[in-house]
Amino acid sequence: LRDFLLVYNRMTELCFRHCVCNLNYRLLTGREESCLDSCAARLVRANHRLMGAYVGLMPALLQRRAAEHGGPAGPSGLPGSPEPAPGPAESSP
Repeated sequence: LRDFLLVYNRMTELCFRHCVCNLNYRLLTGREESCLDSCAARLVRANHRLMGAYVGLMPALLQRRAAEHGGPAGPSGLPGSPEPAPGPAESSP
């Protein structure tokens, strides 16, 4: 959710700075409104393409990481965690 909000805020700021030129009026002009619509649509399409590529590449990346660490991938898709260090009750002689 945090990442989504960050992307949304960046998109809003970028499109606003690019499209809104006159702050003297409460309402947007027709030109500003169409500019904002096209700017937001371009960024949303680009984000969808990036996420599609990420989803397509993720299984291969997880397999490579698991192979590099020499163990099976854990439930979160990351390599298994190392053995826990011995605590005070399990100290070595």
